[in-house]
Formats: sequence, structure tokens, C-alpha cells
Amino acid sequence: MQEEKEFIQELLNPKTQNLAFEKLLKEYQKPLYNHIRNIVIDHDDADDVLQNTFVKVFQYLNKFKGESKLFSWMYRIATNEALTFLSQKAKKNGISSETLQNKTIDNLKADVYFDGNEIQVKLQKAIVLLPEKQQLIFKMKYFEELKYEEISKILGTSVGALKASYHHAVKKIEAFVTTN
Repeated sequence: MQEEKEFIQELLNPKTQNLAFEKLLKEYQKPLYNHIRNIVIDHDDADDVLQNTFVKVFQYLNKFKGESKLFSWMYRIATNEALTFLSQKAKKNGISSETLQNKTIDNLKADVYFDGNEIQVKLQKAIVLLPEKQQLIFKMKYFEELKYEEISKILGTSVGALKASYHHAVKKIEAFVTTN
């Protein structure tokens, strides 16, 4: 993508913002969808959260200070939107977020957008047992192949803490997968 500051100016300029926002969607829609889908698991929920994410990006772009990359800022918004969505959905159904995620994983096989096998379902079940922050770190590193530095900017955590959390998450997942 072109120089980020210029691009942000295009997004903020009423004359160029429609075309610039189309570029933004084209560039980030798929990676943000994948990130959100890793968190909320369900395809339809991911679509809803993605839409909310882009609304927030558009709504708050004028407050973006450029202290991080646009990519990191958008991922932070997507992460927060996904976590808020899960929390609200669980509350609405009178269950915990963990129970909600387990139910969603149990329904994965019926999801036409999920092409995984039993091992991948087992992996998802193991991930749900992790604390929320470890889940995020594991998913961003393992599924999305983000670098620790990028995850650090998105989650506002030190690289050292991320590495430790990822290591602990991997150990817990290995233990779950080999004993169940």
C-alpha cells in the first residue's frame, strides 16, 4: 500500500475517501475477517464483527494518531470488537464466553465455511480452554503467522510476555491434544 500518511489523508478527504475506503477494504478485508473468525469461530458472526470493525475504523479514523501502523490499529479494533461481541452474545444467552465458544466449536462441522477435520476441531477445543489473552496470542501467531512485534503493537504487550504466553499456550494445547 502507498505511503501510509498520504493514504490516511485520502481516507479523511471527502473528495477521495470513497475510493480510498475501497482500497482499504480490498487490502484488509480478508486478513481482518480471518483474524475475527479465529476469535468468534462462526462465519456469520465474523461477518457481523467485520462490518462493525470497518464502521468503527471509518468512524474513528480522524482520531488515529499514527503512533502505530494502520494495520495494527485496525487489528486492535477488530480484536476488541470480536471480544465484545463474544461477551455480549454469551451474556444474551445467559452463558459464559467459554461455554459459548464450546457450543460454536461443536457446531463447526455443520458450518459450510469450515473445511477442517477432527484434529482441527480438537485443536479449537483445546484453544478455548486457554485464558483469553493466550487464545489471542496463539491464534495470531499460529494461524495468522503474525510476528511478535506486530502482536505486541496490537495487544499492547511486550514481546517477552508474548513469547512466554505463546510457549505456555502451546504446552497446554499439546497436553490437551495428546490426552483427549
